[in-house]
Amino acid sequence: MNTSKISGVSKGLLLIVGCLFIASLFYPMWQIELEAPQYPEGLVLKLHANKIGGDVEIINGLNHYIGMATLHTENFIEFTVLPYIFAAFALISIVSLLVARRKMVLYFLIIYVLFIVLAAIDFYRWNYEYGHNLDPNAAIKVPGMAYQPPLIGYKQLLNFGAYSVPDIGGWMLTLAGILLFAVVAMEFKLFKRFQKNTKATLLILLTFGFFLSCSTKDMEPIKLNVDQCSFCKMTIADGKFGAEIITKKGRVYKFDDLHCMKGYLSENKTDVKSYFVHDYTKENILIPAEKAFYLKDGAISSPMRGNIAAFVDENEASAFQSKLNAQPISFEEISAN
Repeated sequence: MNTSKISGVSKGLLLIVGCLFIASLFYPMWQIELEAPQYPEGLVLKLHANKIGGDVEIINGLNHYIGMATLHTENFIEFTVLPYIFAAFALISIVSLLVARRKMVLYFLIIYVLFIVLAAIDFYRWNYEYGHNLDPNAAIKVPGMAYQPPLIGYKQLLNFGAYSVPDIGGWMLTLAGILLFAVVAMEFKLFKRFQKNTKATLLILLTFGFFLSCSTKDMEPIKLNVDQCSFCKMTIADGKFGAEIITKKGRVYKFDDLHCMKGYLSENKTDVKSYFVHDYTKENILIPAEKAFYLKDGAISSPMRGNIAAFVDENEASAFQSKLNAQPISFEEISAN
């Protein structure tokens, strides 16, 4: 029996991988959604393998005011070469199926992973140049402000929320990579090797989980005198009374006062994952809102007259209660009122 030959199941998976590469050419690979009060239905930029689609003209018109370059398919060589690259990957999938050698599939996986890494670097470079190379003669200039879209996930850009995620074609490419890895894992019996060393497998999983948890963004610092309140649209200037929410989709909304946060949530259906609020005793330091201790009214004077101060420690709150002639209040009471 020739052990270097791949199984019938692996051949079937390689056929699916080839089909996914071809099918991805007919769908957008990535999308960047833009949300703002003046565009309640949002604007979207669709990145196909061979063109830029979506609300390109509207976005180009808006970008003109802040000095960002306009987007045109012909300006990017990537849209010329990507269709050929995906067609080549589809061809390699079929050739790997016919040759049916394990090492060829392994080399294919390594090449594909390298392509994904290089593509991510190129996409980040494009985002960086797009958001930082601004026209100095633009009509709207914010000192120190850049407009780099996120590589993946959510980012607030002035009054626009930018949400960058894979589209249908991108998910097809992701599935192709997963299936390709599954073929390699089955043919080289990686799962059985891990099973023989349970401790090593557990250590790898724990290490992966640790780095994943470390990379998870808990909150985004508020840039005083730069960021705008998502409710009243005033610039956030006071580092003692600001607040922030992060939605389950990872979108960040910032406020200059708890009063504004409550107002925003009452007017918008939002699935909130995390709440944060400024620590009254420190300048521009956010703390988990649900674990904080609060005082209300008295000598407390916040920007939008919410007049609520947050403290990370109960003893601190008690010490300031008499100084400020304020009354204690819970986060549940704040949310309910």
